[in-house]
Amino acid sequence: MSRTFLVRNPSILVFLALLAVFTIAVTLMSEAFGASLISTSFIKTLGKTLCLCLVALAMDLVWGYCGILSLGHFAFFGLGGYMIGMWLMYARTELIVAESMSNAAIPPTDQEVVDAIGTQIFGVVGSSDFPPIWAFAHSLPLQLLMVLLVPGLLALVFGWLAFRSRVTGVYLSILTQAMTLALSLYLFQNESGLRGNNGLSGLQNLPGVTASQAVVSVWFLWASALALAIGYVVCAWVVSGKFGSVVRGIRDDEARVRFLGYSVEGYKLFIFTFTAIIAAIAGALYYPQAGIINPGEIAPIASIYLAVWVAIGGRGRLYGAVIGAALVSLISTWFTGGLVPSLPLGFYTVDWVDWWLVLLGLSFVLVTLFAPKGIGGLVDIVTGRLTPNRHGADYGPDKGSLMEEEGRK
Repeated sequence: MSRTFLVRNPSILVFLALLAVFTIAVTLMSEAFGASLISTSFIKTLGKTLCLCLVALAMDLVWGYCGILSLGHFAFFGLGGYMIGMWLMYARTELIVAESMSNAAIPPTDQEVVDAIGTQIFGVVGSSDFPPIWAFAHSLPLQLLMVLLVPGLLALVFGWLAFRSRVTGVYLSILTQAMTLALSLYLFQNESGLRGNNGLSGLQNLPGVTASQAVVSVWFLWASALALAIGYVVCAWVVSGKFGSVVRGIRDDEARVRFLGYSVEGYKLFIFTFTAIIAAIAGALYYPQAGIINPGEIAPIASIYLAVWVAIGGRGRLYGAVIGAALVSLISTWFTGGLVPSLPLGFYTVDWVDWWLVLLGLSFVLVTLFAPKGIGGLVDIVTGRLTPNRHGADYGPDKGSLMEEEGRK
């Protein structure tokens, strides 16, 4: 990522500057570090919104640039949340158990402490034994590694099986949705080792941290903003240059790219796995701010919402994905949080909490029909980033190539 890369992509610097200004402004207006103009709950909402923008970037990269409509990327988002949630629950419970046993006449053995922790965590599902998937929950570094490895390996195996069979289009979308549904149904079972329908809760309480939630919420806001900034730069670098051209070529004409000798399956597998890891990182930052994660978060409808956000923002534009996710997330909070007064019509009262999904679906339809480039298309108009007027220049590098005027005929 050299200076030339940034010079050729000034929108990256603009995005980073806007994100920095936003983060500093919110910090100064927070209850923890400034004028208390923004509540702690809204700080958490903004932090979670930045995480949703990051997973939207991943969706835009795999769909908008590579042409793979994945309806399962929110599964990777949820898996990232589960992986970090396991450590949070273990470490917090370990402190509680250690405090309760501190006054015991006979110091407990290590096994007794582990058994007590297991009873505290899994008692809600009638068990006290740690499942094998909790083997690394005691170690933060190992569990952070699991945040990357578990979703990454799942995406790698699934993608390898799907792409080597050359499954494309709507069939691939159905397969990704089936994967998400299967994972969600499995997690609903108590035998999954992740507390079934109860999920993992109390994730907002960081073990050993005595700072208030107001301060912690700002910390997570900073972490989410940093992750989004790094994710945006890395995604922009991936879609630039020759690699990005091949990826867009796969989206536009996969058969032709394969005919030119490129390993289409390899490119698609890399993008699918890479974006799954990005989604997992976003989930690992999101759920400690949400405080709880359960299998309902991985339901297929969540991945469909993700596609809607990217479509509204403008797929094939990284900033479009960020705009779409941020806009829909904040408007959703506004409508579903009861902040919009009901609309009495005499014969019927419109409760916006119930009608929000209808509005979201209608917005998606309208954008698809009348503004296929999404909100990002408006940014292009404002910045003048339209198709250049070539004035009859050659399409190809050689003299005598098809002229633009001829191409229109």
